[in-house]
Amino acid sequence: MSAADPTPPSVLIAEGDPWVRDMLREMLLSVRCDARLQVCADGTQALSALSSKPDLIIAARELPGGDGLELLRRVRARAEKPGLPFILLSERSDPASVRETLQFHPTEYLSKPLNLDKLRKRLEVLLMATGEEVACPVPALQPGIKLNDYLEQRRATADGGPLFADVQLAIKRALNPQGLNLKVLEEEVRNDPQITAVLIAAANSAALHRDAPVQTLLQALNKLGSTQSMNLILGLTLKRSARLSDPLLAQPAAHFWNLSLHTAEYARSLARMLDLEEERCYCAGLLHCLGDLAVLRSLQEWRLAGGELDQIQVKGALDNFGAAFGSALRTRWRLPLSLRELIAAIYQLGGGVYSREILAMNLAGQLSRLPADHALEKVANNKTARLLKVGLPELNRLRKVDNPETKPAEAAATVEGDQSNS
Repeated sequence: MSAADPTPPSVLIAEGDPWVRDMLREMLLSVRCDARLQVCADGTQALSALSSKPDLIIAARELPGGDGLELLRRVRARAEKPGLPFILLSERSDPASVRETLQFHPTEYLSKPLNLDKLRKRLEVLLMATGEEVACPVPALQPGIKLNDYLEQRRATADGGPLFADVQLAIKRALNPQGLNLKVLEEEVRNDPQITAVLIAAANSAALHRDAPVQTLLQALNKLGSTQSMNLILGLTLKRSARLSDPLLAQPAAHFWNLSLHTAEYARSLARMLDLEEERCYCAGLLHCLGDLAVLRSLQEWRLAGGELDQIQVKGALDNFGAAFGSALRTRWRLPLSLRELIAAIYQLGGGVYSREILAMNLAGQLSRLPADHALEKVANNKTARLLKVGLPELNRLRKVDNPETKPAEAAATVEGDQSNS
């Protein structure tokens, strides 16, 4: 791991929490983009991976099926590389746990939630020689691959949609001398579908099903705590194509973001009117276009890798893959089933008996998609409004009051302009 050694460093990451694992991967690649990574989810895998002779190990002490401290002990007992750089992460910061660890001489002992600035500085010292620069071009496309085949491959691995919130500004506004104000942070990022989805998913992963499922952004922030929430949000900015910079994709991204905000606002207002849970309905509305936004982010990756793209192909990709990407993301991120059901109801009602929340979400979807110059009589006379006993006067009041917080032109400018600030 020096300028004299042209071989990219091999790094072993061992972490049980999938969201922390992903954050560590992105952090490391942001420091050394050519690093060769082995990522393990448990202690057994990590012990086996030692045979590959990594140049650096980052491991959690608390690992499923093993112990990061045991991994460190074995590394230090090996004669061929006793001084191998080893960063140990732990939920324990009490003096006894620290003393127990220090006898095995970890290169760094970091307590969770992690201090990302400290971790980054340590990685820069360990992975980069003074003055060294590493060029990492965008990975090339497979020879001859077609756009539909590429998107089919990306469906199972897509990172979600682009960011819309100004993350640095949001955190700056939420910080005060006492720490991070989670309520202020929630207000700053609550209109961002990607941040909302990732934090809800991470909070449910961390909860290990001991408590009721987390279904709103504020619940997620409170479950994760200030440091972990901030780390996850900042980690999203490290990912490739975290923001859309392609003008061809900016307008459809603005459309779907605007549609998300429309639906979320209608859902919250209907929930307030019908005495339902407002924030859960708002989150469901905000997340329902995440699949379309994920397709647009994948299209930017396609174009950056050298693929050709035009407006017809963009429309075709959204028509053919938007729903599939959304379903795959919600399932892979294990969003609570009840939240997924609310999202699905925006598009259509299934069979059986409908809850009032399901009906409210379906009505919010109808209202958000109704062109501005169309009258509301058709919506008022359909099945959903009649079952909810929401008439034309109520719908007219909703339409006058509940406008999206970002207009299409402003959203497009934000998508394009954020890239210059990131």
